Amino acid sequence: MIKIITVGKIKEKYLSDAIKEYTKRIGKYTKIYIIEVPDVDFDINKTLETEKNSILKYIDNKDYIITLDIEGNQLSSIDFSKKINDIFNHNSNISFIIGGSYGLHKEIKELSNYSLSFSKMTFPHQLFRVMLLEQIYRTYKINNNEIYHK
Repeated sequence: MIKIITVGKIKEKYLSDAIKEYTKRIGKYTKIYIIEVPDVDFDINKTLETEKNSILKYIDNKDYIITLDIEGNQLSSIDFSKKINDIFNHNSNISFIIGGSYGLHKEIKELSNYSLSFSKMTFPHQLFRVMLLEQIYRTYKINNNEIYHK
C-alpha cells in the first residue's frame, strides 16, 4: 500500500484530472491513498508545527516513510524503481510525505526512513504531486517489465 500525505488541496482541474488518472493507473498494481492535510498561513514556526501535527495523525509505525525534500537524495527513474521494490521486499506500506510552503518540520524529517529530492529546483506542491504519481506509476511499469514511454 502507498500513502501520499500532502499539505494542501488541489485547486486546478487539470491537475486534479492528472492525479485521478495516475491514481487509477497505479491502482492496477497496489492500493494508493492520497491524504490531504490543511495548509495554514501563520508564521513559519507555527505553520510547520501545525502541519506536523496534521501529518503525524496519518503515519503508522509500520510505514516506511519517504520525505520529499530538496536536500534529499536524487535518483534516476530506474534507481527509484529499484528502491521501491527493495522497500516492498521488507515493508508492506510506504508513506510519501510532501510538505507545505515552508517544507517539513524537523520531527517529520527525523521520522523519515529516506529523504528524496526530484531536483534542486523548487516546484509548486500541486504540480509535484502529479510528478510523484507519474514516477510511482513508472516504477510499477519498470518493475513489471511493461512498456512505458521513455
